[in-house]
Amino acid sequence: MITVARVYDQPDADRVFVDRLWPRGIRKDDPRVGRWLKDVTPSNELRSWYHSNRDRYDDFVARYREELASGPAAEALDELRKLADDGDIELATAAKDVEHSHVPVIVDALNR
Repeated sequence: MITVARVYDQPDADRVFVDRLWPRGIRKDDPRVGRWLKDVTPSNELRSWYHSNRDRYDDFVARYREELASGPAAEALDELRKLADDGDIELATAAKDVEHSHVPVIVDALNR
């Protein structure tokens, strides 16, 4: 089972932090982070583009799915898929609007 939480909450399962940038106010050894898999996140270019174009979420999703199809993002997604196959995992993010972030795209890719 795959669940989603904010990194500031206490973990309910094996946690994988899936943001490119380290969360504010969290120490590197904080157990709420768990494993950090930043390669599964959108590239810096796509992240910056989406930050400037928040009203184009569908375009962001399409572009992010392309990134997840090859290269380091695809390899990281495969690693995440193996972790999910081994048991329950919790994807953690610092995003305030989780519903309109990259995390639902990751969950969808894992559930396919």
